[in-house]
Amino acid sequence: MKEYKTITEIAGPLVVVSDVSGVGYNEIVEILMPGGERRKGQVLDVSKNTAVVQVFGPTAGISTTQTTVRFIGETMRLGLTTDMLGRVFNGLGEPKDKGPKVIPKEKVDIAGLPINPYSREMPNEFIQTGISTIDAMNTLVRGQKLPIFSGAGLPHNQLAVQIARQAKVRGTDEKFAVVFAAIGITHEEASFFMRDFEKTGALENAVLFLNLADDPSVERIITPRLALTTAEYLAYEQGMHVLTLITDMTNYCEALREISSARQEVPGRRGYPGYMYTDLSTIYERAGKVRGSTGSVTQIPVLTMPGDDKTHPIPDLTGYITEGQILLSRDLHRKNIYPPVDPLPSLSRLMNSGIGDKKTREDHKGVSDQLYAAYANGRDLRSLSAVVGEEALSATDRKFLKVADEFEKRFIMQGAYENRDIETTLDIGWELLSILPEEELKRVKREHIPKYMKKKSEIDQKK
Repeated sequence: MKEYKTITEIAGPLVVVSDVSGVGYNEIVEILMPGGERRKGQVLDVSKNTAVVQVFGPTAGISTTQTTVRFIGETMRLGLTTDMLGRVFNGLGEPKDKGPKVIPKEKVDIAGLPINPYSREMPNEFIQTGISTIDAMNTLVRGQKLPIFSGAGLPHNQLAVQIARQAKVRGTDEKFAVVFAAIGITHEEASFFMRDFEKTGALENAVLFLNLADDPSVERIITPRLALTTAEYLAYEQGMHVLTLITDMTNYCEALREISSARQEVPGRRGYPGYMYTDLSTIYERAGKVRGSTGSVTQIPVLTMPGDDKTHPIPDLTGYITEGQILLSRDLHRKNIYPPVDPLPSLSRLMNSGIGDKKTREDHKGVSDQLYAAYANGRDLRSLSAVVGEEALSATDRKFLKVADEFEKRFIMQGAYENRDIETTLDIGWELLSILPEEELKRVKREHIPKYMKKKSEIDQKK
């Protein structure tokens, strides 16, 4: 442990310490204020005999002559134990729920270790979220990283909490846990998360990390890594299936840009650092299944697209690293449809490996493809009917139009506490498809039509 009183510069959240030796990158620092207060920090940059320290908190009150900087000699570590389940922590991993201090069984570096590509297993087990548009059309698979692309004012936090509450691996009694990390959220949002988890009993099998908007922005860099370190411990040491939800990655990237600017680095696209792609991959790539381990880490990062722009660097780079995206639609939200998941631009690249006979149901792929085609056709016909009038459409076209409307009202729309199993979701799909003439059902297997289209839909009965 080395101590220095050689602070030469204070710039925003950064403190420059000169005449240092033997200091390591990412090393944890303890700052002793003249009044006896202690603050923590982390080494961001090291040159010949100068260290740039990022302070976890305000730099107000730090003196260039009377403040002592103590270099601990180790990187940021998190104490881990299964007692963390059911607890709420702040963005630095300190208890926030007025509970006792956690006594760790081991301490682990929050940077994590990369998973050897050879030891990775192909994700192929269905995770049921209870949300029809995800389960049927953009299926989540155990070990996958599937982000939610949202926009300001859309109910992504409500959707994230619903997924955390309802998600489960079907047909198994294996342990399932949720690690929830919130980055840069308001006090109101933090209260909502804590209330909902406690009220529904989901907190028992969850670990929450809450970084608030008025916390130092540098904490936002650490919070997702604390969450993923906890998830890896529960998955690979305790054999649990762990679902990790991180909201909002846009706040994380804004903090990254702020720190990059404070370090006077050359900016990349829209002012974000050029290494943002690499930095994001160190978070997203910590999802997966490892050969020989019963546990797994499945990741759902949530991000709000600035200006609803899919080409913005944050969603753009996220899309390259992850395996698809769930896109929330402002148009559906305006119609009071919850959850406003638009199936057309949404995608799950691992869906086909997690569905089918003995996983979900044999008709899953066909129903999903047919609903997608029918809804896309119906949406196109909506635009056409707005120009030429619905009377000018053929009888079949009017049925496609009806399917699109009913698809939004009955399939996409569901309650915030409505947990549909995959069979219910597929049955609703068949009811909607029964509106169409049988010759239009070109994407489902012919033998599945008499087997699953047993009941006429309520809409069909009214005709």
